[in-house]
Order: sequence, then C-alpha cells, then structure tokens
Amino acid sequence: MEAGQVSSEARFDRDPTIGRSAAERVTFVPSPIADPGPLGLAAFALTTFVLSMFNADLVGAGGEPVVFGLAFAYGGLAQLLAGMWEFRTGNTFGAVAFTSYGAFWLSFWAFVQFYEDKVPKADVGHAVGLYLIAWGIFTTYMFVASLRTTAAISLVFLLLAATFLLLGIGNAGAHPNIVKWGGYVGLATAAAAWYASFAAVTNATFARTVLPVKPLARK
Repeated sequence: MEAGQVSSEARFDRDPTIGRSAAERVTFVPSPIADPGPLGLAAFALTTFVLSMFNADLVGAGGEPVVFGLAFAYGGLAQLLAGMWEFRTGNTFGAVAFTSYGAFWLSFWAFVQFYEDKVPKADVGHAVGLYLIAWGIFTTYMFVASLRTTAAISLVFLLLAATFLLLGIGNAGAHPNIVKWGGYVGLATAAAAWYASFAAVTNATFARTVLPVKPLARK
C-alpha cells in the first residue's frame, strides 16, 4: 500500500459499520499544497507600500484610512493564512514570519481602530515608537535566520528591520524627518518583497528560473 493511502480492509476493520462495499470505494490520498510564500510576500509588500507612501509624505495624510482595510484583510488575514499553510509545508521560517507579520498588521489595525484614542496624546508617539522598535528587534533576528534562505528574502528582512527601527525612533522622539526616511526605506522593502513574490510565483508557473533569487549556501 502506498504511503498516505488507507486500504479498504484496514478501514473496514476500524469501522465495520460503514459496510465492506463502501469501504472498498474509499481511499485517502494526501493532496499537494501550493507554496503559500508568494501570497504572504505579496500581501506584505502591497500593504507596506501603501503605508510607506503616507510615511514618506508622498501622499496627503487625509487618505491614510485606506491603509486600515488593507492591514486587516490583505496584510493581516491573507498573510496569517499564508503562515498557517507554511506550517503545513514544514517551513518553520515561513510559518513564523508570515504568521507574525500577519499578526502585526492585524494588531496595527486594532490599535488604530479601538485603542489609539485611549492613549494620552502626549504618550502616543512613545507607545507607537516602542511598538515599532520591538518589531524591529524581532525582524533583526529573523534577518539572521534568513541568511540561510535566499538573497531576495534576506534583503527584505534587512530593509524591514531598518524600516521598523527608523519609524520607531522617529515616532518615539517626534522626529518627522526620521519617520519620512522610514517611509522611503519602507518603499524599498515593499519593492524587494514584491520582487521575491513575483519571482516565486513566476518561477513556479513557468517551471524554470525566470527571475533569480540566489539561494544562500547552507553549511
């Protein structure tokens, strides 16, 4: 019997109430799962791009609420699902990364929608700065782990760590120019993540390397 299949005889022995004829028609073959990585990267890239346009002051601040729907649905839920599917594929790095950043976007949305107005205005910058710097610390150690994935993924994490730290410092110290620089680096992060997603989905579709990602050596 092939791995992953359940014979009709074994199934009948476990559950004789199903009837032998029914058991003979039932086999279980595990279905393949598509690579969830390109989805997680695309969700992260698009949401980061839109928010970074506002952080870099390239778009009027009045339109910023458009980010919140993306943070909830695409950056949050879609990326969280990608993380759950990465657990299914056995990819520990992808599972931790996508689940965590999906939760980041959901927590960002929840903070703005439900909790920001409960923080005294004098303390909002400090609170947001702490939040972003903590994510920068997490991203830094994920960058170290990414050094055994691909150059494309490592670049995403390097730029993302810088983005979080710049935005965190800028918000904590009320330095709008540092926040703006965080927005520019965020745009570079989004571009790198989009490339990694584009490469993964294109290479898988064409069944050959169309866009290189440069796998990093494993020792």
